[in-house]
Amino acid sequence: MPKEIRVNAFAMQSPVHHSPGLWRHPHDRSLDYTTLAYWTDLAKLLERSKFDALFIADSMAANDVFGGSYHAALAVGAQIPKLDPIVSVSAMALVTEHLGFGITSNALYEPPFPFARRMSTLDHLTKGRIGWNIVTGHTVSGAKAVGQTLTPHDQRYDMADEYLEAVYALWEASWEDGAVARDRTRRVFADPGKVHKITHHGAHFQFEGLHLAEPSPQRTPVLFQAGASSRGRAFAARHAECIFVSGPTPQVIGPVVADTRRRAAALGRDPNDLLFFSMATVIVGATAAAAQTKLQDYRRYINPQAALILFSGWTGIDFSKFDLDAPIQFDGKSDGLVSALEAFSIADPGRVWTVRELADHNAIGGRGPVFVGDPGQVADQIIDWVDATDVDGLNLSYAITPAGFEDFGAYVVPELQRRGRFKRDYAAGTLRQKLYGPDRERLPGNHPAASKRRAETRHHALETV
Repeated sequence: MPKEIRVNAFAMQSPVHHSPGLWRHPHDRSLDYTTLAYWTDLAKLLERSKFDALFIADSMAANDVFGGSYHAALAVGAQIPKLDPIVSVSAMALVTEHLGFGITSNALYEPPFPFARRMSTLDHLTKGRIGWNIVTGHTVSGAKAVGQTLTPHDQRYDMADEYLEAVYALWEASWEDGAVARDRTRRVFADPGKVHKITHHGAHFQFEGLHLAEPSPQRTPVLFQAGASSRGRAFAARHAECIFVSGPTPQVIGPVVADTRRRAAALGRDPNDLLFFSMATVIVGATAAAAQTKLQDYRRYINPQAALILFSGWTGIDFSKFDLDAPIQFDGKSDGLVSALEAFSIADPGRVWTVRELADHNAIGGRGPVFVGDPGQVADQIIDWVDATDVDGLNLSYAITPAGFEDFGAYVVPELQRRGRFKRDYAAGTLRQKLYGPDRERLPGNHPAASKRRAETRHHALETV
C-alpha cells in the first residue's frame, strides 16, 4: 500500500532561510519575521492545509566564513540576524489545535537540566505537540559565542549521546506514572515517594535534582535529527524518530535513508519507525505555464553569492576563494556540515558540481530539489521522489513566504488527497500519536529512553553514567 506523504513547513526566524535574495520580492513577508502576527498567521495557514508540523531551523552561527567575516552575510541577511525559535511557539500553539512544532536546539550549548524543563513546559502548553530537532553545531563562530571551541565532528555526537541519556532520565524517570495526585480532599498534589532525584555524573555533563516539571503529555518530545554523515546516521539510528535529509537527487538521498534504516534495525528498532523528511521546494500554479511564470519571476530576485555565503557557513569552507567554474571537491575531512559537502561532491558519483552550479541550485529553496508545474505535475514529481528515495515526506522550503506554503495547500494538497497520498484530516492526540497512531503515547520499548523508564521502578534515585 502506498505510504501517506507527510509534510512539514521548513522555516527560520530570520530574513533569509534558503532562498537568499527573495526577501526583496514584493509578495514576500520574510521581513515580518520579528512580528508575532507573522508566525501566528503562518501557523493558522499551515493547519488549514493539514501540514504535520512547522519545523524551525536555528543555529548560533554568525556566518562569518565567506570572505573571513560576518560582513557579507549581514549585508544580505543570510541567516543573520535570527531570533530564538522557542519563544514564539506558545503563541502559535494558542491559535492552532493540531499543528506540531519541531524546534531546533543544540545539545552541546545548554545544560541538560534547564533544557529538559523548557521542553516539558512547551509540551504541556501545546498539549503534546512539541518535537526537538537535535543538533550538535558545526561552526566555529557558534562555539565561540557560547564560550566553547568547536569539538571535532564525530566527538560532538559522542557528547550528544551522553546529553540524550541525561535528558531521557529527567523526562522518563524522575516522575513515575501516578505520581501526580491533585487530590483536593487529601490536600496532596504529588506522592513524594514517586518523584525521584536524577544524578548524572558523565564525561561532559553533571547535575543532580528532580525534574522540575511534572510529566508532560509526551514526556520525551518527538525526536527530530538531521545528521547524514556516517556518525550522524549512527546517532539517528539510535535516537531519532523523524530524520531530516537534504540533497539534490535521489542518488544522494536514497542511500542515506536505506543505510540509516539498516542501522536502526541492527540496534533492535523497527526501521519503519524512522520517518524521513526530505528538503524540497514547490513552485506550483493553476497551469504549468503559470508555474513557469512564477519561477522566472522569482529568479529575477535570486542572489547566488548569498547562496555561497550560506554554503560557506554550513561547511566551514570559504567559497569566496574559489573559481566559479571549479568543481566541488571533498576529501572527507571537515568539522563543518559534512552531509552538505557530500551531497554536492562524493554522494552522487555521476554528477560533478561546479561552484557556479551549486550557487545557482541553492539560490531557491536550498539543497533539495525544486518541483515546478501544475498540481498534477507537482504531485507526480513528489510521489516519484518519495518512491525513489523511500522518504516519508517533505520538509517544504519556499521561494517566498507565506505564499509558497499557501500555494502548496491550495493546489498540491487536494491533488495528493485525491490520489490517496495525503491525509484528509488530522488524527487525534499528541504529535507522536498523529505520526504513529493512538497507541504511541510515549516512545516504544525498543528505544533507548525506555531503559530509563524501567529503571524508575527499581530505584528511588537513578544515576546515569
